[in-house]
Amino acid sequence: MSEVNLSTDETRVSYGIGRQLGDQLRDNPPPGVSLDAILAGLTDAFAGKPSRVDQEQMAASFKVIREIMQAEAAAKAEAAAGAGLAFLAENAKRDGITTLASGLQFEVLTAGTGAKPTREDQVRTHYHGTLIDGTVFDSSYERGQPAEFPVGGVIAGWTEALQLMNAGSKWRLYVPSELAYGAQGVGSIPPHSVLVFDVELLDVL
Repeated sequence: MSEVNLSTDETRVSYGIGRQLGDQLRDNPPPGVSLDAILAGLTDAFAGKPSRVDQEQMAASFKVIREIMQAEAAAKAEAAAGAGLAFLAENAKRDGITTLASGLQFEVLTAGTGAKPTREDQVRTHYHGTLIDGTVFDSSYERGQPAEFPVGGVIAGWTEALQLMNAGSKWRLYVPSELAYGAQGVGSIPPHSVLVFDVELLDVL
């Protein structure tokens, strides 16, 4: 590819548009996506040329690919749900693990002696969140800044656990997907993900 001049605001914005499109396609690529065909479509549209594919063909092909992507997503979600259930079943057998009626599991890493918050309280915490494969998706420790929030304003697994913790405690939570982000997932958290958190309750505000 020839060298592109990116020294002006206009060219940098143009490049940014391409980057955004590329990021979207990289993160959620349609099956068999063709960069050459994408560039041909962009070039033709920008030049005002007629489409090389008629609308009926285009709609039919979009439908086929959409159905393939939906089937792949459903298969991944089913696999993730199964892996999560298996993980929790095995984890429950470990010494030191408490399993609550909701399905939430925890182990006490450090026992604090401070006050327990209510659902209406604000708390200050440090936390480190991973998927069951160890992938980190969020960490106040890595940011170097504790987080403050209402006990009732977080995922259900956290709300339940925080009300059982004394300030000064540090617990490891194993949160079933239905007490976290469920079938939707969020950000880098896939649907049906069991989440693992180290949570340190620093203070009840």
